[in-house]
This record gives sequence, C-alpha cells and structure tokens, in this order.
Amino acid sequence: MTWAGYAAVFIGFFLTHSIPVRPRVKSQVAAKIGARGFGILYSMLSLAMFALLIWATGEAPYVQLWSQLQWHRHVTHLGMLVVCLILALTIARPNPFSFGGTQNDAYDPAHPGITRWARHPVLMALALWAAVHLVPNGDLAHVILFGVLASFAIAGRSLIDTRKRGQMGNDRWQELDLARQAGPRFQMPTSWAGPVLRLAIGVAVFAILLLVHPYVIGVRAL
Repeated sequence: MTWAGYAAVFIGFFLTHSIPVRPRVKSQVAAKIGARGFGILYSMLSLAMFALLIWATGEAPYVQLWSQLQWHRHVTHLGMLVVCLILALTIARPNPFSFGGTQNDAYDPAHPGITRWARHPVLMALALWAAVHLVPNGDLAHVILFGVLASFAIAGRSLIDTRKRGQMGNDRWQELDLARQAGPRFQMPTSWAGPVLRLAIGVAVFAILLLVHPYVIGVRAL
C-alpha cells in the first residue's frame, strides 16, 4: 500500500466517525431505524473502519524511527492493564459529561467515582491505549496511527464538552462540573461487590487481550 492509500483510509476512518454523529444526520437515520438500530449500525461501521485502518497501517511502507526494546512491551502491558481497569469502572455507569453513560439522571456529583478524575474516562482510556502502543511501535506508519488517535481522543474532550454544554445549558453544566470537582477523590463504596466485580472483569479482559492479540492483530503481545 502506498502512503496515498494509507492517507485515504485515514480520511475514510474520520469521515465515518464524524458524519454519522452530526445531529441532523443522526436524527434522520435514527428516525428510520431507531436509536438502538443506529447504535448497532454505527458500532459495526466504526469497528469495520478501525479494522481496516489497523490493516492499512501494517501494509503501509515501513520506515523505522526507533528500535523496539524489551522494556517497551512492559510499558505497554502495564498501560493496557490500566486501560482495561478504567473501562471496567466506566462502562455502563452514569456520566452526563461524556458519551456512553447510562442512567445519567441518577448521576450524583457528591459521589463522582472515576469522573472525579476525568470527565471523559473513555477518551482518557483511548488516549492511554494509543500512547502505550506508540512506545514499542517505532515505524512511521504506527507512529502516525497511534499519535493521531491519541491526539483525536484528547481533542475530543473539548468537542464533547461543547456539545454537552449546548444540550444541558451552560449554567447547569458548570454547576454540575463544579460539584463534581468538589466531590471526594477517594470514597469507600457502600458495597464492595460491584467495584470488585468490575475490577475482576477488567483484569480478565486484559488477560484475554494478551491471548488473542496474535490472532486478531497478527503480533504476539508477550
């Protein structure tokens, strides 16, 4: 694959991630197939384009910028464990500040949980995923891939903040954000069952990713 082909795949990736979620486009598609249908279709499209982008990165011309060292993989393993734990503590939890939250009306800023540390923990996990994969992959195509994705995740925070401010109203958004920041950084849960289960799921997902990495990505993670 030429660099032009690689660039074309990158452009297609961003178009399929930006155009479908524009309010006008999203509302028109959701009106025809329903909100759930839109979510399923968008998830499938995103996954397919991400797989295509990963494939294109492997097929792009190889230009080495730095060599991989043994400790590079250790950094990636540790970082990915943190990513899996963040996602396990985040997914299907109330978060009115970001996308993907469930039962956002039940969000209590006095008990902010992981949102005390970041309004957008999913984007934080995505940025960390890209950053730790950048360390052992020192060829130009992978540096572009993970560098752009990390930057995209970081920049996405401001875009989502702007959208949420518009949806919630600026005064309400600021009031809720100040209450979140005033919440405790650490708080003992009323029940340990839920957090322990989520952490266990995060560790299990991390182990599964290590095992399936050579079959899905084509490169051994260990």
